[in-house]
Amino acid sequence: MKILAGNSNLPLAESIAKTLGVTLTNASIRRFADMEVFVEIMENVRGEDVFVIQPTSYPANDTLMELLIMVDALRRASARRITAVIPYFGYARQDRKTGGRTPITAKLVANLITEAGAHRVLTLDLHAGQIQGFFDIPVDNLYVVPVFSQHVKDTMAVQGKLPDNLTMVSPDVGGVMRARSLAKRMEAGLAIIDKRREKAGDSEVMNIIGDVTDAHCLIVDDIVDSAGTLCNAAQALMDAGAKSVSAYITHAVLSGEAVQRVMASPLTKLVVTDSILRNDKAAQCPKVQVVSIAPLMAEAIIRISQERSVSSLFN
Repeated sequence: MKILAGNSNLPLAESIAKTLGVTLTNASIRRFADMEVFVEIMENVRGEDVFVIQPTSYPANDTLMELLIMVDALRRASARRITAVIPYFGYARQDRKTGGRTPITAKLVANLITEAGAHRVLTLDLHAGQIQGFFDIPVDNLYVVPVFSQHVKDTMAVQGKLPDNLTMVSPDVGGVMRARSLAKRMEAGLAIIDKRREKAGDSEVMNIIGDVTDAHCLIVDDIVDSAGTLCNAAQALMDAGAKSVSAYITHAVLSGEAVQRVMASPLTKLVVTDSILRNDKAAQCPKVQVVSIAPLMAEAIIRISQERSVSSLFN
């Protein structure tokens, strides 16, 4: 087994390699004066089972090109099997046409990864599960629920017992399955925020489906980007009588003024994973807490390498 890392999240790659008890394969990834990417694998990978760790986060185009070129280099170096490990799958939100003459970029990215020479993809909490169907190669989509549920138990349980008024909240209808899965595991309540405009020109109204009175609410979602929707949801829950509001979000994009919005919001904490390398603002924010997905990713890599079931991780 060989583990190769791009530049987008080297600390995560190092943590995964350390968990696996291996060192990262030596590779040179550099840019020419015109910013073209050049990759050179510095070790023999002929006949090897290679895992390339590269979240395609900001800057998405650069990190995606790095991934494609690394995969191409490995294919031409006669690697036996190449698994693209993409903890955060960039362009996943462009999974359907949103109007006339618009692209489905997630499908294009799937085609590019396949054509570059990847034999398999390993990812985490895809924005839309159907993206797996965009690939003609196997895709293992891991779920962060076990990681988050353990963190909730470690931080909120008193003498091994969680609060009776714990409620998982989906910030929109599309994320209900994710929140329901965590609620089921935690034996907690479930609420849904339904965003709608009563008529054209009116401001968006957040209708809460479920009782959150005196509840400790945990908003569960896959991506926090500008944090506008998240912070508005937190305020809506507090206005509805919630005792406290926290958030558990898999991928912390946190672009623009997101961190400032989180700081000014009623959120007591924002728990995210290290699927994306934290920017400086997020690293300095006392409300932002990070749990590592390295053990989960490492276990999945071991199972893939040994031809064992990955889905049984979540049974």
